[in-house]
Amino acid sequence: MSAGTPSTKRSGSGASARRRARQAALTGLYQWLISREEPAVIQVNVEEQDVHAGCDKAHFEVLLHGCIAQAHDLDAALARHVDRPTGELSPVEHAALMIGAYELRNCVEIPYRVVINEAVELTKAFGGTDGHKYVNGVLDKAAADLRSVEVQAARTGRS
Repeated sequence: MSAGTPSTKRSGSGASARRRARQAALTGLYQWLISREEPAVIQVNVEEQDVHAGCDKAHFEVLLHGCIAQAHDLDAALARHVDRPTGELSPVEHAALMIGAYELRNCVEIPYRVVINEAVELTKAFGGTDGHKYVNGVLDKAAADLRSVEVQAARTGRS
């Protein structure tokens, strides 16, 4: 099964505004990872696509611009948990990991399990066959670094 670009697959009309913002950000990050175009140009391109309709526009902008601005730091946070340089990852997996790492670092109001689940769902929808398993494993490990107190509390609560 080959994966299409994020903008060519159905995004689901029932998706929440926040999920649609992540889908739109994934589309923009995919474009940025391939082309390295200016973020403002990418934002305009994404805003013209159906994937942007009904999304939480503020969260989309925060994710798109934040991930691009912090790309080096996000890749560094992920580097400990990936099996190859992030530049060698599929652009869909890389973009989903960037969104997940960004939300783990900067959106502490979103529970870490939700961050991981949303990145996994993005990868299931837009990535290769088993890419979601890879994203899940990497972000689970990254969460232990980036949100150690929250992760430890959740794991202790399960015992």
